[in-house]
Amino acid sequence: MKLCFYLATKNKNKFKEIREIIGEEIEILLPPDNIEFPEEKGKTLEENAFLKAEYLSRFIKNEYIVGEDSGLFVEKLNGLPGINSAIFSGERDDKKNIEKLLYMMKDLKTKESRKARFITVACLFGKGEKVFFKGEIEGYITFEPRGLNGFGYDPIFEIPEIGKTFAEMKTEEKNKISHRSIAFKKLKEYLIKKAKEG
Repeated sequence: MKLCFYLATKNKNKFKEIREIIGEEIEILLPPDNIEFPEEKGKTLEENAFLKAEYLSRFIKNEYIVGEDSGLFVEKLNGLPGINSAIFSGERDDKKNIEKLLYMMKDLKTKESRKARFITVACLFGKGEKVFFKGEIEGYITFEPRGLNGFGYDPIFEIPEIGKTFAEMKTEEKNKISHRSIAFKKLKEYLIKKAKEG
């Protein structure tokens, strides 16, 4: 039987990206259309990832569910936007979130002062399990958006070794190194190893 899990998200961009990271070996399913996730009330990425997975598990029984939460943490802003990255501007609007962040960082003139990290936490839940997988990547916040690919804060997060923002990279390039890729590759390895053992 093919390995599969339900991804506890309504974000089609996120679903598409995770499906590309995971590849063909594991099937990823979206929640039924009629399910609306409650507001994220956790104080950490781990809590939010678990809350999403646990909520979906009330509707889908005896299956693996994966909740995921990601955040952008800027060093000089004491970790903002952090766990509120998706609604930093007060609404789920990538453009407004980016504008607010760049405005808050306008006095940080050097590259070194614009250090940030992207973190993803995935929570595998169900069948008696609750396991977390984490991915992190270091970078810098650019002075203005660059690139047209990706979503969220991708246009202003530059990877220093490459000199490009996530939004300037091709999907395959981003998916080799991103925070989300690191977390979900760990999850994939875990599920495949478990299937072989079991």
